[in-house]
Amino acid sequence: MVVKAVETPNIGFDFSNHARNQFLGQRLQGTPKATSTGTTIVGVIFGGGDSGEEAGVCLGADTRATGGPIVADKNCEKIHYLTPQIRCCGAGTAADTEFVTNLISSNLELHALSQGRPARIVTAMTMLKQYLFRYQGHVGAHLVLGGVDSTGPHLFTVHAHGSTDKLPYVTMGSGSLAAMAVFESSFKENMTRAEAVALVARAIRSGIFNDLGSGSNVDVAVITKSGTEMLRNYETPNERSNKSRNYKFRRGTTAWTKENVRSLIVSEDVKITTGAGKDQGGFEAKQVPTGAGVGGEEGMDLDS
Repeated sequence: MVVKAVETPNIGFDFSNHARNQFLGQRLQGTPKATSTGTTIVGVIFGGGDSGEEAGVCLGADTRATGGPIVADKNCEKIHYLTPQIRCCGAGTAADTEFVTNLISSNLELHALSQGRPARIVTAMTMLKQYLFRYQGHVGAHLVLGGVDSTGPHLFTVHAHGSTDKLPYVTMGSGSLAAMAVFESSFKENMTRAEAVALVARAIRSGIFNDLGSGSNVDVAVITKSGTEMLRNYETPNERSNKSRNYKFRRGTTAWTKENVRSLIVSEDVKITTGAGKDQGGFEAKQVPTGAGVGGEEGMDLDS
């Protein structure tokens, strides 16, 4: 008896996935909603080369937290701790960025204890991208990762779907276009520390003034091999000022000519019906204003 090793496919169309495709087509109708990350976060590499400065990374972020059109927090912290020489700026859902950075920080500490040496930035980047890719973008964490390790300064962007980029200067968030315009016009290699801090602050400031999702103050973190310096509220471009004049008027200041007070006319219709649906006798009460100023009349009329 001879049996075919490979079955010949049947000729014709296969409609086995028709019901599934129809269901997906109905469920996925329309354009998906665009979500705003509502933040400006940036990073830049400085030093090294002929600058004479110690090589490092400068990170920056604004401090506004929004919930739709509402400003939920004016001075939140978006530069998260991972290790003593690795920091991560977060944009997107605040709870997701907080949870993900805390989780990766714990995993990096365990990794350092098991290996007997500090974790590298590429290790943190790999942990972040693998975790975010697993959830296919449903974890709304858009991150700028920067730090210094034994191989030098490194700067990455980690998107919510798990894709990463390594660049000398990066921006993310809803104010990233304004910040990138500043970087592309003013960035230069081997900047000094002071130049990098000033450039990052200027980029965050441009995001604050050109994006409604960004605002309040400027936070800066400077990371070098010798340590990390957090410059909390490095700039406060939106300080609240007191009003120059007080517009309070005493009672009686505004003049008026006459006063006219009228009472409301209340009309009540009462109907009583039996189970058979026939109307029984009722009455209508009309209350007429009584002596309440001009046009007021006295008495009440009852219509039975």
